[in-house]
Amino acid sequence: MSSSPFEQLKNSQDPVVQLRHEEEVQRRVLDQEAKSQARLGELIDSNTTLPTTLSSITVRNANYTREGFLARIFNPLLSANNDAPYTLQEAISKIGKAVDKLNRFDIFESPIPLYLDKPDPSDPSTTPTDLTATLPIREKPRLLFSTGAWAGSNDGSVQGTLLLRNIFGGAESLQATASRGTRTRSSYTGTFDIPILSNPDFRFELSGLASATQKSWASHEELLRGGLAQLRYGTEGGHRHEVSYNGLWRQATGLSETASPSVRQDAGDSFKSSMTHTWSRDMRDNPILPSTGTLMKTVAEVAGVGPLQGDVAFAKMEAESQMAVPLIQRAGISFTAGLRGGVIYPLALGRDPLRTPPQNSRITDRFTLGGPTDVRGFRLAGLGPRDGNDSVGGDVFAAGGASLYLPFPRVGKDVPLRMQLFVNGGRLLGLQDPRTSSSEKGTGSSSQLSASDLRQSVRNTIGELGREMPSVAAGLGVVYAMPVARFELNFSLPLVVRRGEEARKGLSLGVGISFL
Repeated sequence: MSSSPFEQLKNSQDPVVQLRHEEEVQRRVLDQEAKSQARLGELIDSNTTLPTTLSSITVRNANYTREGFLARIFNPLLSANNDAPYTLQEAISKIGKAVDKLNRFDIFESPIPLYLDKPDPSDPSTTPTDLTATLPIREKPRLLFSTGAWAGSNDGSVQGTLLLRNIFGGAESLQATASRGTRTRSSYTGTFDIPILSNPDFRFELSGLASATQKSWASHEELLRGGLAQLRYGTEGGHRHEVSYNGLWRQATGLSETASPSVRQDAGDSFKSSMTHTWSRDMRDNPILPSTGTLMKTVAEVAGVGPLQGDVAFAKMEAESQMAVPLIQRAGISFTAGLRGGVIYPLALGRDPLRTPPQNSRITDRFTLGGPTDVRGFRLAGLGPRDGNDSVGGDVFAAGGASLYLPFPRVGKDVPLRMQLFVNGGRLLGLQDPRTSSSEKGTGSSSQLSASDLRQSVRNTIGELGREMPSVAAGLGVVYAMPVARFELNFSLPLVVRRGEEARKGLSLGVGISFL
């Protein structure tokens, strides 16, 4: 049976003409939406002080999200639950903040649409000032699997991550990650995260981990097994806090035949039981490649004291700051400078610290310095105390660096690709024994000190940081910032190197999220 003339005309339509027609329809829809938004903006601007009653907020398509979870966010905004009336501007501002809160749970597709309307005037329960809000959300997939591969200086790894999102309808998440690599031979982590009281800035986390890391700079392999319980919260002004308990079994094993006495002394098992507080205030425009803003961060950890138990005891403090300044903003030229420092203070183990002498720090707890992500121009852990061929870490360090970022010609400032000129340096010291001459530097394996000798030792070692020139390197390179990490390919030239330190002249590749 032959088709009708109308069907023949429809089927013979040129695909190019059809595509243009669809594009024209889409353009008209976008133009209409833009005009509607403009009219809404004009209406709001002319009625900002208009008395408004927020009568209802409806969230649609929340198929897997609990009603009680959403009610904690939106019920306090309803006028029935507030004594003072809203103006139109106040009502829109309140709803906007609640929508922003929803976005930060990372369980809904962004942006979340928001529609404001007047209720049906025929409804006798409504008033002329009533306003309703509707949010037709789209939930993100609850199951996500991703893989990735990383490569850096003498290191490479492959990783797989499984994420279960919004498990019980309250923005809970369960994430499992497994990776294999050349330096970190294996790493397995599992993390359960839950927001408290429907607040994205107030969260509780439980995690477990198991890893095996080859520490060739200290002739051993480190095995870790343990868990962490953490409370994270934010306060006004951009302040972020993390309070956590860490229970970690560590094992220094697989010693090479040439392992030094300091490494052999700390070989075997140890258990760290500690409390940690992290504070940060990050006002940078981009934490991976900032062009403006500041960062301040401190980490304080106490292990083995009182009820914490374990078999290591110390107080550990680290501080970091960074400042980014746009020099020629329209050209994408910026300058960044940063400082880092830290100290370990050995403590007496157990519940009776007055009768027990302080413990020396262990190689698994000391700082290391040097490498493509902190002091460039030096090998990984190439700075600081050494015992033979081994870098044994230090108890006190300070490091700083400055970088000038320039956009590539013909690429543009909006592409996260930059040339960098940098200079950086630092010092890492072990605690010095005040009972020996000042020329005998500590290696972290000195004999046990009394409490008074320890206090003097810490003061002397901190003072030593500024008495001599730090180890310094300069260079130039290429920086590319991705959403999850930063890549650097640099040519470094060591300028000041101490005896025994391992400098690295030439090209190096760095991959990470935090650079000096």
